[in-house]
Amino acid sequence: MNIAYLCADRGIPVLGHKGASVHVREMVGAFARTGHEVTLFCTQRGEGNPPPPGECIELPAPEDPDMIAALVAELHLEAKASERTVRRELERLAHDRTLTARVLGALQLRERRPDLLYERYSLMHRSGVEIAAALDIPHILEINAPLVEEQARFRGLVQRDLAERIEHEVFNRADHIVAVSEAMKVHAMGQGVAESCISVLPNGVDTSRFNTAIDKLLIRARHGLSGAPVIGFVGSLKPWHGIDLLLDAFQIVRRQHADARLLIVGDGPVMEKLRERVTRERLGRSVVLTGHVPHDEIPAYLAAMDITVAPYQPQQDFYFSPMKVIESMATGRPVVAPRIGQLAELVEDGVTGRLYSPGDTSACAAAISDLLHNPLARRTMGQHAAQRARTAFSWDSNASRVTALVSGLHTPTGVGPVPA
Repeated sequence: MNIAYLCADRGIPVLGHKGASVHVREMVGAFARTGHEVTLFCTQRGEGNPPPPGECIELPAPEDPDMIAALVAELHLEAKASERTVRRELERLAHDRTLTARVLGALQLRERRPDLLYERYSLMHRSGVEIAAALDIPHILEINAPLVEEQARFRGLVQRDLAERIEHEVFNRADHIVAVSEAMKVHAMGQGVAESCISVLPNGVDTSRFNTAIDKLLIRARHGLSGAPVIGFVGSLKPWHGIDLLLDAFQIVRRQHADARLLIVGDGPVMEKLRERVTRERLGRSVVLTGHVPHDEIPAYLAAMDITVAPYQPQQDFYFSPMKVIESMATGRPVVAPRIGQLAELVEDGVTGRLYSPGDTSACAAAISDLLHNPLARRTMGQHAAQRARTAFSWDSNASRVTALVSGLHTPTGVGPVPA
């Protein structure tokens, strides 16, 4: 097939290092590896990693004062037009209103007619349904998070009613929805989408890069970890990742394993507080904070760890599909995680890692200590984890499942050129 992939979110630089950026590149690459031609449309190309196969067409958000002014009047936002949050929302809406014509124009210029539109859903964007309707092709929508709720809670959302109406429309006009977790499936059903129109596809892993054959010695030598048992965390250091719980658990573990080291890979909003705590509690010899690490180096860092921990804080409707957990498993590392959401499906307690009650610091520490005490069990769990990752979680498998869905969707009636 000829696939048009749409990522309209300007907060996702597709060549960047964010987890969302990795997800876009991996899915595009998987589509290509499984025999399809992909044209990627994005708002921000970014830099830092090689582009995925196929053509990447950047359509930046336009600076259009007239469009913004028209939206201010249309939405009766004159009194709030200068607020930063409102301005961002207006710019997002203005971008969406021009995007359909720009994508169709780019396709027409290249004399390219896709067989499928695959879209990573972006907040307050409805252009995907318009593009698919104009081309009369199936539209598969990937949903990764409850974006309206996230935006309102963490960044602010003034036009929440409008954002919810757009989300409801897009969810219900898409031909099929791909949700990264059961919680996101429930979220879509709450918008009125039929269960038969939703498939759950957890995040995947490229086992050609994440596997058990990676040398662990280089990273251990670089950070002075040679010979020590290493507990690891990889992530973007967001408040909900539970780094404080991990440090508390590590302090308990050190009572039995004084030589243990904690390797924290990543950067993010809690890094400053984390550094302050490590200094205040004099943990500098036991805790290594690497800061940002490019994604192509993550396999070597995971290989340097004996155990990885995903210490998410307790939260209702846990919707994540943690990519780093799957990558850890593919590298042959047992994972310690709370029994919450998809984590309880990814990690089989006592087989591929250890699960504990969410928020229970002592139970987390006990699970880590048990694995450190039992190297044979640790290696066996790591082998089982790698096998499960290879057979159950692969980007290529996800791509194949997506394209298999198309045969059950509507058959396009148009056979002519791309609409002008």
